[in-house]
Amino acid sequence: MYKILISDKLAEAGINYLNDRDDIHIHIETGLNEDGLCEIIGDFDALLIRSDTKVTEKVLKAASRLKVVGRAGIGVDNVDLAAATEQGVIVMNTPDANATTTAELAIAHLLSLSRHLPFADRSIRAGKWERSKLMGSEVAHKTLSILGFGTIGRIVSQRALGLGMQVIAYDPFVTPEIFESYGVKPVDLDELIEKADYLTLHCPLIEKTKNIIGRNQLARMKKSSMLINCARGGLIDEAALYDALINNDIAGAALDVYEHEPPVNSPLLALDNIVFTPHLGASTSEAQVAVSVEIARQAVTYLTTGEAVNALNLPRMSAEQLKKASQFMRLANILGKVLANLATKPIERVEVALLGKASEVEARPVSVEALVGLLAGKLSTPVNRVNAERIAKRQGIALVESKTEETHDYLSLVKVTGFCGDQSIALSGTLLGESHPRLVQIDRFEIEVAPEGTLIVTRHDDKPGVISAISAVLGNSNINITRMEVSAADEEERAMAVISISEPLTDEILGQLCDVPAVFQATQIIL
Repeated sequence: MYKILISDKLAEAGINYLNDRDDIHIHIETGLNEDGLCEIIGDFDALLIRSDTKVTEKVLKAASRLKVVGRAGIGVDNVDLAAATEQGVIVMNTPDANATTTAELAIAHLLSLSRHLPFADRSIRAGKWERSKLMGSEVAHKTLSILGFGTIGRIVSQRALGLGMQVIAYDPFVTPEIFESYGVKPVDLDELIEKADYLTLHCPLIEKTKNIIGRNQLARMKKSSMLINCARGGLIDEAALYDALINNDIAGAALDVYEHEPPVNSPLLALDNIVFTPHLGASTSEAQVAVSVEIARQAVTYLTTGEAVNALNLPRMSAEQLKKASQFMRLANILGKVLANLATKPIERVEVALLGKASEVEARPVSVEALVGLLAGKLSTPVNRVNAERIAKRQGIALVESKTEETHDYLSLVKVTGFCGDQSIALSGTLLGESHPRLVQIDRFEIEVAPEGTLIVTRHDDKPGVISAISAVLGNSNINITRMEVSAADEEERAMAVISISEPLTDEILGQLCDVPAVFQATQIIL
């Protein structure tokens, strides 16, 4: 008999699913603080939560028999993932259960903006009949731009195509084949913004997407454009949006999420050409039922079979397996991170080859760790060895593995190659002393680098003065060079330099490196 604690309110359907099982006993107790949860958590195999329960390190250490924490919903900010991993507790969520509901809200906002429905409602209630002020526009044949083409963005695209709209999308981590399968045209970010009659956001909030719609982007939109955000607060610079709306640089906006929630005292609240909803993306009865039933099912599946569906952290590995593979897994993760930074197009296929002594370990944990390095930090869902393959498949990335006992020059070698269209990027790494990772080759350039800290990778013509010019840019910017490796020139008289520096470069300094004569590419990699 497995015991499950439900500490937040779940829909009745999920509770009924658990009650119908003879091998599950549930206990419902909501409103527990940290100490209260610590007092009882030791008796349970699983904990099912929403957003109110805080699963801290203290709670997890008190959970002597806990095997799984299930979050009914997407966000797991209230769960200490690192502590859960340390305690061998699986943390899982339901990332797709409310996708349809959120997509439909975005479409509802699109239609509401097009026909001025909130204003019309207020007008009628005020005893007015302002038909001339409420001239709307059809959405058919208009262009819907979708920023972020994950599960929700894809559902939005299908609904919009059904309305007769032209749909374009931007997502640097989705392959052309995925876009084509949905009948959506992929474009770059600038084209997405400039062509939008409606721009809807469906990307995660990470460092690179914070304020992704700012003053420059709003200035390039059509004056008739409408902006919709049902994804995450912080994707839009709200001060810039206020100026764009008050100056009629765009026609309108609809927000379900905000940088600060609730948006008390926001100047946006005074404007008539914007519509607000209070973070209702998942607020439908169907979505509440879906996340409750799904998390109940996932928890039971894990307890009874060991299958971890939508797990966000690592399952336990035996000490022997971990010892044998861990350093190669770490090396593969680093190579994946380097690949993610060097790739200029969406990766469609990743090939992982284990050579020499590396071929003695299981290939899958190593190759999956390469995917973790490639994808981590690029998506709203945390990526780890449990979910990396599923996420890669969803993004249209194929994984190919190979092993051979033969290798040249090195006792062990891990090679990770990313393919994007007709281009490829090949990285090779080895271990020194069986524990110190080294990057030893990038494409055709042999170069030995300690992959740590901040690296600058330059591709340049092999001419006198290039390295001194690069060094001068860094020196003039008070950036210390800790190590530098320069490859031999290839048959095209081109070379590569990998430079370890004391601190990350600003975009301005990186641009100065690219402006050095004979340098045709400079990429910053932070490890």
